[in-house]
Amino acid sequence: MGIEGHSPAAGAVRRRPRPLSPLREHLRDTFWFTPTAGLVGAALLALGVLELDNLLVRELREAGDYGEIESLIAIADDTKTIITTVGSAMLTFIGVVFSISLVALQMAGGQMSPRVVRLYVRSRITKCTFAVFLATFLFALLVQSSYEGNDDPRTVSTVPVVSSVMCVLMVLLSLGLFVAYVNSTLRLMRVSHVIDRITRESFRVLDRYGVAAAGPPELPAVGAEVPHRGRAGVLRDVHIARLVRAAQRQDVVLRLIPRIGDFIVPGTPVLAVHGGTAAPPHRALRYTVSVGVERTFHQDLGFGLRQLSDIAQRALSPAVNDPTTAVQCLDRIVQFLAAVAGRPLGALHHCDRKGAVRLVQDLPEWADLVDLGFAEIRGCAVDSPQVTRRLMAALEDLERLTPAGRRAPLERHRTLLEQAVERTAHEAADRDFALEPDRQGIG
Repeated sequence: MGIEGHSPAAGAVRRRPRPLSPLREHLRDTFWFTPTAGLVGAALLALGVLELDNLLVRELREAGDYGEIESLIAIADDTKTIITTVGSAMLTFIGVVFSISLVALQMAGGQMSPRVVRLYVRSRITKCTFAVFLATFLFALLVQSSYEGNDDPRTVSTVPVVSSVMCVLMVLLSLGLFVAYVNSTLRLMRVSHVIDRITRESFRVLDRYGVAAAGPPELPAVGAEVPHRGRAGVLRDVHIARLVRAAQRQDVVLRLIPRIGDFIVPGTPVLAVHGGTAAPPHRALRYTVSVGVERTFHQDLGFGLRQLSDIAQRALSPAVNDPTTAVQCLDRIVQFLAAVAGRPLGALHHCDRKGAVRLVQDLPEWADLVDLGFAEIRGCAVDSPQVTRRLMAALEDLERLTPAGRRAPLERHRTLLEQAVERTAHEAADRDFALEPDRQGIG
């Protein structure tokens, strides 16, 4: 993530950008990194404990304690059955567990939103469980291969006692993680927990961004534009630290033209250069713009509202017909909009160490966030009094919390909702009931 410098006029404390944050976020969106690290760690751990077993046998042989070596051989023979069982069963166990999990995930994605899959991929407990399962399997194979057929304490080179105990401990850790993984997967299938997770991710993005500048940025004239040279896709995030450094070296101000979440194609202008006649060199801007196949939470302020709106619309579809889920989504939409109701939105200024603005990034305006949260739900809610009543209560609550200058979008949605209900409900009593504000919808 980029760390935001605030406008000097805002008077807030600036923090330096952390250059490795985008890489960390991108690795969290992958599923291969943690299991691969677990396999490498298991191989290194096996080398270490097997060498410790070798050292233990050498020390006992040099001391002439062959009786102790015979005892270790007996212990290793007793644990060999456990190690062999773990090595043969662990991979089958992994396949069964994750096959069932993927089926459950497919069901959750079909019921709520395909973007629920992303929560599964980013889940730390899921990655850690998979990594420990694979690590235990590989460790058991390496330990099993270290057993010797020689039982003579005078000539045996290694007795895998420490490694066998370590393998048993890893099995116990796998069982504990399995319980935690099942609990996490079951929570992912419950819509209330998914909605809560999306909301918490949205607030994390809001906290990262800090406070935007109170007014429009005062920038010099545009001297050049930097086109996108990579593949087509969704603008996931930008490397704020590198862009700030590049602008500082050229003594210019860069402005991000598209918003995070926009779809861009090669040749699309992505950066405007203010205060100079030439763009920074290409190598200075290399790996500063990340494009992918889907939006992420990393720097996308509106992605959480987008997902909540999708879940609510699917719940209101005739195939699902679950207005209570739509009400739960509206609860969280109101929570997020209430948090930004009095917050400056618009241009975000990223500064260098001296406090000079070097990068300007546009955020969604208040009206954009209100439309994103309510427009599509309002269009689907006219046949559900539970949702229209909750929507009226939401608009009423936000009007109380919002400054006078920001109430126009809320009033517009209230008027449109009233007009839609009047066209749908032919009886005056039904219209009055559907437009009565109720935070629970219908009780």
